[in-house]
Amino acid sequence: MSPADRPQEHTPLMKQYFAAKAEHPDVLLFFRMGDFYELFYDDARKAARLLDITLTQRGQSAGQPIPMAGVPHHSAESYLARLVALGESVAICEQIGDPALAKGIVERKVVRIVTPGTVTDEALLNERRDTLLLAIARGRSGFGLAWADLAGGRFLVNEVGNEDALEAELARLEPAEVLIADEDGWPGCVLERSGLRRRAPWLFDPDSGRRQLLRFFALHDLSGFGLEDRPLAAAAAAALLGYVEETQKQRLPHLTSIAVESGDGAIAMNAATRRHLELDTRVDGDHRHTLLGVLDSTVTPMGGRLLRRWLHRPLRDRATLRLRHQAVATLIESRAFEALREGFRALGDLERILARVALRSARPRDLSTLRDGLGLLPDVRAVLAPLDSPRLRELAAELGEHDAHAHLLKSAIVAQPPVLARDGGVFAEGYDAELDELRRLSTNADQFLIDLEAREKAATGIPTLKVGYNRVHGYYIEISKAQADKAPAHYTRRQTLTGAERYITEELKRFEDKVLSARERALARERLLYEQLLDALNERLEPLKRCAAALSELDVLACFAERAQTLDWTAPELAEAPGLRIERGRHPVVEAVREEPFEPNDLVLDEDRRMLVITGPNMGGKSTFMRQNALIVLLAHIGSFVPAARAAIGPIDRILTRIGAGDDLARGQSTFMVEMSETSYILHHATAQSLVLMDEIGRGTSTYDGLALAEACARHLAQHNRAFTLFATHYFELTALAEPGSGIANVHLDAVEHGDRLVFMHAVKDGPADRSFGLQVAALAGLPKAVIQTARSRLAELEQQGRDAPKPSFAQPALDRPQQFGLFAPSSAALDALAAIDPDELTPKQALEALYRLRALL
Repeated sequence: MSPADRPQEHTPLMKQYFAAKAEHPDVLLFFRMGDFYELFYDDARKAARLLDITLTQRGQSAGQPIPMAGVPHHSAESYLARLVALGESVAICEQIGDPALAKGIVERKVVRIVTPGTVTDEALLNERRDTLLLAIARGRSGFGLAWADLAGGRFLVNEVGNEDALEAELARLEPAEVLIADEDGWPGCVLERSGLRRRAPWLFDPDSGRRQLLRFFALHDLSGFGLEDRPLAAAAAAALLGYVEETQKQRLPHLTSIAVESGDGAIAMNAATRRHLELDTRVDGDHRHTLLGVLDSTVTPMGGRLLRRWLHRPLRDRATLRLRHQAVATLIESRAFEALREGFRALGDLERILARVALRSARPRDLSTLRDGLGLLPDVRAVLAPLDSPRLRELAAELGEHDAHAHLLKSAIVAQPPVLARDGGVFAEGYDAELDELRRLSTNADQFLIDLEAREKAATGIPTLKVGYNRVHGYYIEISKAQADKAPAHYTRRQTLTGAERYITEELKRFEDKVLSARERALARERLLYEQLLDALNERLEPLKRCAAALSELDVLACFAERAQTLDWTAPELAEAPGLRIERGRHPVVEAVREEPFEPNDLVLDEDRRMLVITGPNMGGKSTFMRQNALIVLLAHIGSFVPAARAAIGPIDRILTRIGAGDDLARGQSTFMVEMSETSYILHHATAQSLVLMDEIGRGTSTYDGLALAEACARHLAQHNRAFTLFATHYFELTALAEPGSGIANVHLDAVEHGDRLVFMHAVKDGPADRSFGLQVAALAGLPKAVIQTARSRLAELEQQGRDAPKPSFAQPALDRPQQFGLFAPSSAALDALAAIDPDELTPKQALEALYRLRALL
């Protein structure tokens, strides 16, 4: 039986604890006791393990020792940050009553629940990454998603039709916390998320969700939000709102609307593509050597977060993109980006400050930062005023006029306010006459005490007499033990110390009552003024949020201008004709980390040239060439300039990649199965407007299996999907696909042998490669010379077998070069069976079954 099962046997304090814990059984409970938050029993054991704090046992309740662990309340944020980072949620149980006035035990109650997706405190947040709470509702038509950034006041929804699209959205959003109905059958991409919270299924009901949203936003219908025909999105939004109100214990005035983010407005990228392109993270955890690491020179945290959102959602709306490109060009031509960036260095995170203002958790230094930010607006407008750019003019208008609030904050808040409002000293002198009068009473106390001490020394003849104050006993007159017999009769003893006696007089008592009353009244007056100041700011919250959003976008556009100027990037052309024409393109990340100059390369894809089969040696630059073109396309579609001399880019709907190899042991998938799964996704989703990168398809299995699959995939992409495809391979036989009218062409990256060294040229040239230099690369990697020599001898034997073996009919080489088919001697039955297969007519499942049959014949 647990301690909570015997409430009648516990002390009043522990009864109060168990009552609070019963309401929040699944989260850690921080129970306020004086200057500490204490945890008890299992919570204490868990917190001690997670936070590496001491687990103690103090006192007893119900006859048993009480396991305890505690953290100081003044440093609780650092401990909360660590727990939230570990995916834990914490209920904060505060003392509500005044301990000095309480009769018996002081009242306590849970005032909020801190969860990974609902944190708004500055110390608990990553300043350059959104912290998102996501809710998912499911139905027959697919999934509804709703996500909120409480720290920034953003609330969005979407609907997706299948599990693949859901997985892509989860990869894009990377939510800190996910809410789902407590039901079976959820896909693995959901169940493997950290911060997963299962909720009662009825909370995701579309009908009740619709009614809840109407009540929350005080609306007649949801058509203004575009949710009337999106019941699953509405259900998810309602479930999210309910959870937030439950954890924050208040309404959310800064969530004033819901935005629908439709999938067809952006270039689609699945989870594998985001991982392969290393947009903002790498497998080794190094964030610097990613596209975001090179691109992000934003000055403000809110600008950095907006840039990350843009990077993960490149737009297809060409009108919006052209406005951004034109704005960046204007900032470069006028050099205005330099002035903007210099001014932004004094700009704080207004977006998150305004969210805390709405939640009434803003601290004095938040308000001083907001004051300073609003004070910068005239300078920003002055920089933008002469610029001829439609988007920059729109942003200047969205900044709005906030002179009244800037003046209010400037007159109200001292230059350097304290950390906490409860300590007082927030408001400037002259802001409130009543507060100034109360402060004067406290200030004049010092002179009164000096005068009193001088008078009492003269009257008593005790030169060591002192007048002092402490918080416990108040004001006192202190006389040493040796002089205590000289204390006048009207001195009343207040406290006895080891070497002194402390007294009080009627005059000092009257003064103490007056001064202490003035101090308490001054603090109470400051609390009232602070609440009034928050009220005034909340009345203009929406215009202030638009101002913060405009400043964020200006920061990103100025960042694009600075990167283009520093890195020699050019404006892309968004062409109407299908295809890609990139001249002297460069890989932005590789170029940034290489000490030697980067070798630029061209790319031409159009209606007559939809696939490039790329051959060449390992380390020759095939993957770099493919990735750089995908990144150039992506950069153009967020509004940035691109690392190329010229880039004309036709309509693109998706970027799909299959690059690299790795097991997925958690899902029980081998390297080859991961490769085939990602390839299958591409073959099912690529369209004639998609950009596809395929690297070394088929290398995870035997030579014949791999070659057959690689050719079948290449043919399907070229003939059925008709996607713009970069297809890198070591199967030289695939170069035979480049036949007239096929839409396929050969290119290669070359290398030359110079003595014993292999020199990679990194230049893309037309035509196929004539060798792969595998042994030379192995030697560069440091394999023992004996191993290399043995390999050379064996290679000569295999090449001779390849020349003597019959050539398969489906992949005749275009040039006279060594064949890879000589590794195995296929049976005639296997060749007959293979010749009977039409890969264009096979489903992925049928292709795998055919491979198994061929393998059995071999």
